Amino acid sequence: MSHEHETDNPVNNTAPFQIEVADRVKRLPPYLFARINAVKYQKRRAGDDVIDLGMGNPSDPPEALVIEKLAEAARDERNHGYSKATGIMNLRREVASKYLKKYGVRLDPEGEVIVCLGSKEGFSHICLALVGPGDTAIVPAPYFPVHVYAVALAAANVISLEVADSEKFLANVAYTCQHLHPKPKLLILNYPHNPSSVTVEPEFFVDVVKLARRYGFMVISDFAYADVAFDGYLPPSFLSAPGAKDVGVEFTTMSKGYNMAGWRVGFCAGNPEMVRALGTIKTYYDYGMFAPIQIAAIVALRHTEAAVEAQSALYQRRRDVLCEGLRRIGWDITPPRAGMFVWAKIPQPWASQMDTMQFATKLLEEGDVAVSPGSGFGPAGEGYLRLALVENENRLRQAVRQIGRCLGGEVRPSGAIAGDPRAAG
Repeated sequence: MSHEHETDNPVNNTAPFQIEVADRVKRLPPYLFARINAVKYQKRRAGDDVIDLGMGNPSDPPEALVIEKLAEAARDERNHGYSKATGIMNLRREVASKYLKKYGVRLDPEGEVIVCLGSKEGFSHICLALVGPGDTAIVPAPYFPVHVYAVALAAANVISLEVADSEKFLANVAYTCQHLHPKPKLLILNYPHNPSSVTVEPEFFVDVVKLARRYGFMVISDFAYADVAFDGYLPPSFLSAPGAKDVGVEFTTMSKGYNMAGWRVGFCAGNPEMVRALGTIKTYYDYGMFAPIQIAAIVALRHTEAAVEAQSALYQRRRDVLCEGLRRIGWDITPPRAGMFVWAKIPQPWASQMDTMQFATKLLEEGDVAVSPGSGFGPAGEGYLRLALVENENRLRQAVRQIGRCLGGEVRPSGAIAGDPRAAG
């Protein structure tokens, strides 16, 4: 009998096959909202009406003419081929036009604007284009997860600095640049800030540009909440600071003010070398956005600015309802000037009795209200909750009532009822 096809080390076909993922994936921490999402899913399966203030997912639709334009463009058979990875020129022109009208910033749509599949995709890919092993990026803390993990996936290091006090933040940036060798290569900014809702004035970005020139770092501004602001506040654009285009870029999105989150339309604008580097990465990774979405986005930018302002006013009314309601049940609340979230300190006695994840789980399990625990945004978020303004005013009032009932049944050691404003610590 011939044995020429046998080997000395035959494969054990009964042993489980081992999948070995890359180290970059192994280094990512567990998804910190997974526990909340699992409980929320179970409760909804059981028929419970959970009020979800966890994710900043707009619940309102885009304007009707935008949807109609999408359908019209999709019926045109010429629009179904591969699209340019950097975005169609008319959409980039519209972005440049908005920057000029709203911020007085002149942009070349050819070389200084690029279309992204949502700003999150663009941000992640520009990190691949700009940093690598041995490089360091400074990010604000608490941090929006992608600001840290896109840098980590690019194999670079992260230093996070507290964002609450803007002057102190800039002083810490300067201190880090003076004492870290090699110096940080990249500064990531996010104003209006998610999750903490910290805002800045235009002078802040003037100082950022000066620091960038002095210490030689690049700047990425994540301007996701450009279109959602309250009480007359106008969030400034990083690019409006003199010399900003020399040192950095800014990401904007149509997800928030235009209610187009699922459409995934974002933009990167600013320094042409950085824009070109992002375009190079995108050319290898994707063929660009579905053309009818881009055509509809042009219509949205061109014709729905009044609706964007009305949407911002709607978020302001929701903010007022939620903040006033939480104050009535004894919470210490600072209303945000911009963004889609309220950043709330956990009230006493709960803050001294349980961590943020436990408190958020309690609100969900016993109060049917889902929120984002601040610890999901890094150690600086411990002790806080992020509540999204995505439900209507009546649902927000109901959420406050359910939170009050959830906490009001517990008795303090002194005998006072938790949830009673007079007993709040």
